[in-house]
Amino acid sequence: MLDKTTTTDFDLIIIGGGLVGASLACALSQAEPALQIAIVEAYPFKTDDSEYQPAFDARSVALSYTSKQVFEGMGLWSSINKLGIAAIKKIHVSDRGHAGVTRLNAADENVDALGYVVETRVIGKALFDVLNRQKNISLIAPAKLKNFELSADSASAIIEHDGENKTLTAKLLVAADGGDSVVRRLSGVRIKQRNYEQSAVIANVATDKVHHNQAFERFTDSGPLALLPMVATENEGNRFSLVWTINSADTEKMMNWDDETFLKKLQERFGTRAGQFIHASERHVYPLSLMRAQEHVRERLAIIGNAAHTLHPVAGQGFNLGLRDVAALSQVIIDAVHSNDVENNDIGSLTVLKTYADWRRRDHMQTAMATDSLVRIFSNNFLPLAALRNLGLFVVDVVPPLKKLFARHAMGFVGKLPRLGRGLKL
Repeated sequence: MLDKTTTTDFDLIIIGGGLVGASLACALSQAEPALQIAIVEAYPFKTDDSEYQPAFDARSVALSYTSKQVFEGMGLWSSINKLGIAAIKKIHVSDRGHAGVTRLNAADENVDALGYVVETRVIGKALFDVLNRQKNISLIAPAKLKNFELSADSASAIIEHDGENKTLTAKLLVAADGGDSVVRRLSGVRIKQRNYEQSAVIANVATDKVHHNQAFERFTDSGPLALLPMVATENEGNRFSLVWTINSADTEKMMNWDDETFLKKLQERFGTRAGQFIHASERHVYPLSLMRAQEHVRERLAIIGNAAHTLHPVAGQGFNLGLRDVAALSQVIIDAVHSNDVENNDIGSLTVLKTYADWRRRDHMQTAMATDSLVRIFSNNFLPLAALRNLGLFVVDVVPPLKKLFARHAMGFVGKLPRLGRGLKL
């Protein structure tokens, strides 16, 4: 049994206050009657942009169209928009050294944009501007989860905070603590994992050519290279967020390049379609793997976001998949709160949580399989396979139903969308 030092009761405890955990708390802040929510985060919550916890640094994420609708349903999109976003109006997909190409256009889908590029610090500021105003949400940070216990009636989490152990109790414990999830590890939930032996080098780069809100996905023999259009700054009018996949063995060599060499090698690898690369920001590197938790729910426990699944960034679906988890789980919780059925109004019961897990299973499987297949197919230099994949790119480009299906998946239209995913309030 856990040694209870201090007990605080909540409806739910969210372990992890990054993008996914904070989004879940913000979504549930709409609940009537108000839910008592605790967010336990290892890093201090700061209001200064330069001091956000690591999930809210200067990196960018590509939000799918349905992710934009989730934030609209949460009432956050106007704030995010004001802080700075770049629309993705076109996507150009190509295979280096081959003729095959697929081009997607927002106009063909009758939408303003296929997606949006947003710096994570911008999303973080919009989220915490809301959460800091909510009296029913307790931000507990910096704090470390030491252990937890699940029972038939409640979940108990023992944390280290302000130099002492405290025990928090709730109806539901949510693991939103990332790919190296402490909750998942302590619970003994098994995972399936594939190490790609690749790393993603992340940076912002500037070019001498106007990007016209076009994103590029270029497949190379070392992995995909993506350029996502960014908002202009005072000093740089044409910026891209770069995700350059390389073999992990080459990581140290690339990180030791000076900026001039880095830009030269990038130009050689990508070509001149985006113009000449003239400036690069500080580089960051992240090892890549595919991971799926074997269980996403237990009695009193839900595992979401990167704690439940991590993907290769080839299609930019990682955070979008996690945000769809948020949209579905928050709807299941709200519906349980409003249920008149005694057996279905306990937000931490396995009956309620299985509704969430069953709903999300198809999206998790399809998105993981799609990204993994892209990596395998486009990282293989076997000539007949190269010919087939380029034929595939050409066919998708010229056959309208296939192109529409490809575009809809890129926009996040997978399976039954929750209310938030349709831009509706909970």
